[in-house]
Parts: sequence; structure tokens; C-alpha cells
Amino acid sequence: MVKVVKFGGSSLANAGQFAKVAEIIRSDESRRYVVPSAPGKRNAKDIKVTDMLYNCYALAEAGEDFRFQLKKIKERYDSIINGLNLKISLEEEFQKIAEQFTAKAGTDYAASRGEYLNGIIMAAYLGFEFIDAAEAVCFDQNGEFEADKTDRLLSARLQASKRAVIPGFYGSKEDGTICTFSRGGSDITGSIVAKAVGADLYENWTDVSGFLIADPGIIENPQVIQVITYRELRELSYMGATVLHEDAVFPVRKAGIPINIRNTNAPEEKGTLIVESTCHQPKFTITGIAGKKGFVAVNIDKDMMNSEVGFGRKVLSAFEQNGISFEHMPSGIDTMTIFVHQEEFEGKEQQVLSAIHRLAEPDTIDLEANLALIAVVGRGMRSTRGTAGRIFSALSHANVNVRMIDQGSSELNIIIGVSSQDFEAAIRAIYDIFVTTQL
Repeated sequence: MVKVVKFGGSSLANAGQFAKVAEIIRSDESRRYVVPSAPGKRNAKDIKVTDMLYNCYALAEAGEDFRFQLKKIKERYDSIINGLNLKISLEEEFQKIAEQFTAKAGTDYAASRGEYLNGIIMAAYLGFEFIDAAEAVCFDQNGEFEADKTDRLLSARLQASKRAVIPGFYGSKEDGTICTFSRGGSDITGSIVAKAVGADLYENWTDVSGFLIADPGIIENPQVIQVITYRELRELSYMGATVLHEDAVFPVRKAGIPINIRNTNAPEEKGTLIVESTCHQPKFTITGIAGKKGFVAVNIDKDMMNSEVGFGRKVLSAFEQNGISFEHMPSGIDTMTIFVHQEEFEGKEQQVLSAIHRLAEPDTIDLEANLALIAVVGRGMRSTRGTAGRIFSALSHANVNVRMIDQGSSELNIIIGVSSQDFEAAIRAIYDIFVTTQL
């Protein structure tokens, strides 16, 4: 068996965390390829190394003295090296970074050094080979990730290495310029490495014991999701549930490689297994609940709307012309409602309304602001009768008025629209009816 293991910033914030990580890796011979993030926060008031690098480079770019800030970053790494009793020095690396900052090598270069330096330390501590991600993770000249080229290069490179550390988050263009993924991109690197080596499992180690059924900021000690499919994960991630970078799913999904979300500080816990499909029966009818605030409902009425060919296209083209994407579009015989992000819509609302009037000639248009959308997701809903009815009942008992309900044809998720002020109460009510009462 071959496992690729990725460790997040909180798992590598200091020497003590490094020691925990090394123990996890050494406890399983199949954990052969390691993808580290940059050091995260050591406490609530601390600063992530990536943010320190961004701030330091901003000084360099402005032509100001950045040496003190760079020294503080070096001290973070030196404290890890000394805490692990390693006989390595990053002096030359920091001299090169200073030169590149002075030469204004770019924010991507600056940000990538956090993972790069942590990779050097991790490789030295484990006795693994260090492979610079810039050698094998490829971007084109426009900064777009080149998946096929990367897979070929990385597969060939890793075939010759039985155990290796590959820093996350970055790669390079053909001319050698460093390029990064979006924040949290080390998850993506781990997924790419897993696909390249044909791993049996991609373990993503972080500071939580897997995906939780609901936001712990709303529900106290919510249950952990044991097994979740990629499709369920996609639905929950889209609605704001964030443990794994959503783009990290695609490389391993294509290769049929499961992902295991684990907790560095509680390695005995099994975490959440993310799979393509499963016959594993979920413990509860629902898999998870997630949601977002800040939506506007654009309600459009027109008699005989259903018999007018192209009406929906005309309405949506009004949003398209103004560069606004929509989230959901429930409709009736003579009504259509478009849900859009309020922040995106507010600055262009009059242009959009004028365009709808001009293109679709509706009878009336009404706006309803400050709404929230909640996704109730679960493969178990397909085989369970009355799921929507139980949601309505729970929300009614919680005195939450439902503004919209929309169930996808896959029966995998139900989207509920409520007032933003009822958002937390609605999630608690849904969690209670499907989870708390079943415990």
C-alpha cells in the first residue's frame, strides 16, 4: 500500500507539532510521500508564516527595508530546527530569498517560500528525499495549472524515489517563474502527488477530526461525518463547509483514490473518508448541513410566463450582461425567482432590473434582501420518505419562516432559503431533528 500524507499549517506550527507529525509518518510504512504546508499559527494571536512573507515582500516591493521582517521569519524556522536538534542551516536559503525580494521576484515567489523551507526541514528530520515542487508542478504562462504535464513529470520523478517530501502550494512556469495555487493550495498538491504515484489513499492531516455534520460555531460538538461521497462533499463545500480545498478533489476523484481527513492532534481517530461511491449506510438520514448568508431574491411575475418560449433565457441574459452569476432559480407557472449574492448585485441592481424589463417585459419585479441559503445534503435522503416534510416541521417549531425550498433531481440535496436573522436557528432546528433525536 502507498499513502500520500499532507499536513496543514497548524500541524507544523512548531517543533512539538513536527515531532507529532514525524511519529504519525513513522508509525505506518506505507506513508511514503509527504506534502507539508508552511508553519501556521502557534496560538490565537500568532501570525501564519505565509502572511509574514506577504507582509515582508510588500515592504520589499515598496522599496522599504524588509530585513527585520525577514529575520523574524528566519527565527520561526530556526526555533523549529533547534527544537528538533537538527544540524542544518537555512542561512544560504534566506540570503537567496533576500536577493530575490530585492529583485522583486513576485508575490507568488514570496508566498511559496513558507512551504519550500518547511519541506527542507521535514525532509531532513525524516531522512526522506526533498523534491522541490518547482521541478515537477507545472503552470502555463498565464498561470493556469497544467494537469497532464505535471502528472507525467511527477510520476517519472517519484518513481525513482521511495520516500520523498514535496512542498505544497506552488510550482513553476516553463521559464522557471514560481506560481502558486490559491490559499489552501497545499491540499491540491497532495492530491496531485497522490494521483502521480497511484496512491491507495490520500491522507490530509489537519487540526479537526474530519468533516463535521454542521458548523461547530453554531452547533456545539457536532457529530463527525464518517464517510462522504465526492458529490456530497462538493455540495457542502460550495455552501461554505471548508476543511479541504475544493479543487483538491478533482485529481484523486479522476483516479478513484479516497481521501481521509485526519486530526494530527488525535491520530487515533478515524476521521472522515471521502470516496467516489459507497454502500456504507450513513448513520443519519443527512450527511451534512452548510449554508451562507448574504443573498437577494429577485422575484419576477408575468401572466402566462410558462407558455412564453425563451422567457427564462431572457431573464438570465440580464444578469449575464452585468456579469452576475445566479445561485438558484425556483419557478412556478407565472413566477420565477433568481437568487444572487447581495454584495455582487447591489452595485448593479438598477441596471439588472432595467435589463429584465427591457428583455422580458415582466408584470412586476420584487426584491427581497438579507436572505440565507442552507443546503441539507445526504445520499440517505433518496431512500427516506418525508425528508422535506421533517425539515418544514422542524423549522416551523423553531418559528423560522421558509422563503424558498428547492430539491435537486438527484435527491442528494435540499436548498432552503430563510431570512439571514433565522440562519443559525434554522441550522440548529435541522440538526436537532435529523441528528440529536437519533442519538
